[in-house]
Amino acid sequence: MFLSAFLAATILPFSSEVVLSALYSSGLNGLLLLIIASVGNVLGSVVNYVLGVRFGKEIATQKLKVSDAAFKRASDIFTTWGKWSLFLCWVPIIGDPITLVAGVLRSPLWFFMLAVTISKTARYAALLYVLV
Repeated sequence: MFLSAFLAATILPFSSEVVLSALYSSGLNGLLLLIIASVGNVLGSVVNYVLGVRFGKEIATQKLKVSDAAFKRASDIFTTWGKWSLFLCWVPIIGDPITLVAGVLRSPLWFFMLAVTISKTARYAALLYVLV
């Protein structure tokens, strides 16, 4: 669960919802899965943030093959809403680039961690709620 959640939060195209659903359906504890998935997903987002801080836009568009359109969309959202846009990091397609842009634009790490943790955990909690 941890690895799938971690990879899903990076720019890599990966999904952890199927893994979470399968593990929960097989009888594993929902709270434990929520914690493991959330920690993995938040740490994956931290990787994006650090890549943004260290390498800027180039790492996204040239090395990680994030399209210019996706990066621009994430940048526009972040520019418009500022650090509050981090609460959208759970949204597919734009969420991961937002965490990268947060690093590029040097969003405060403490706020990044707070917003990403709340958002990612809420998404997994909602998924588990639907499964119950």
